[in-house]
Amino acid sequence: MVAFQGEPGAYSEDACLRYFGKDVRALPFPDFQAVFESVEHDAVTHAMVPVENSIEGTVAQVNDLLLDHDLMISGEVIVPIRHFLMVYDSSSLEEVKEVMSHPQALGQCRKFLGNHPEWRITPAYDTAGSARIVSESKRKDIAAIASRRAAGVYGLKIVKDDIQSEVANFTRFFVLEKNPQPVPDANKTSIVFATKNAPGALHKCLGEFASRGVNLTKLESRPRKNKPWVYVFYADLESSVDDPDCHAAIGGLLKTGAFVKILGSYKKADV
Repeated sequence: MVAFQGEPGAYSEDACLRYFGKDVRALPFPDFQAVFESVEHDAVTHAMVPVENSIEGTVAQVNDLLLDHDLMISGEVIVPIRHFLMVYDSSSLEEVKEVMSHPQALGQCRKFLGNHPEWRITPAYDTAGSARIVSESKRKDIAAIASRRAAGVYGLKIVKDDIQSEVANFTRFFVLEKNPQPVPDANKTSIVFATKNAPGALHKCLGEFASRGVNLTKLESRPRKNKPWVYVFYADLESSVDDPDCHAAIGGLLKTGAFVKILGSYKKADV
């Protein structure tokens, strides 16, 4: 069983189907905290969580939870995101006065929405959840932005296809487990670390990878909760943690930095 945040028809459920296959049993949860806890409490075996979008960037809450919890990344999947504007039954585009969806989806459709300044924009907790709300409301003046599959799940009519601002719109998801087995063909590793409070500290930390030829494909800072103006750094390494150079680099980082947490070593997803 795989936990995901949102309602049936959510893009996270699409990620579950894409990674595990059509026979997967995917269970919806109301928020990311509940998703993490469902794995920790053995209610499910895996979790599927979005970590970043190619247009809107990082899902900050997921990164924070990865630091706070002990779940490990065992895989990743990249899902192409296509957004659709959908309405109830016999409604039309001309009748729309309000549009709702998850803030990430609204941001990804900024150009399209900008062409309709008369519409009221309402953030919702989930794309598929907004489709469910439109379906249950039976209102003709409200529309949702969600996936084509969500329109089918909730019996809505699509009135505008592919409204995302960029054609190349992808969301990257992590597969999380409590105690995963080593991934034999792993070629990517995610870590989070903090530097010491000293001049050149970040340069020294990154030097552990540069000196050993370990490539970083992502480096992003996040404020550390309960410690104002203290930051942690999330990094993706183009190597398995079992690779000698990567292993040595992380070992060096344990001495150079203030702390290091390995989030997981896994196989890089195909786009």
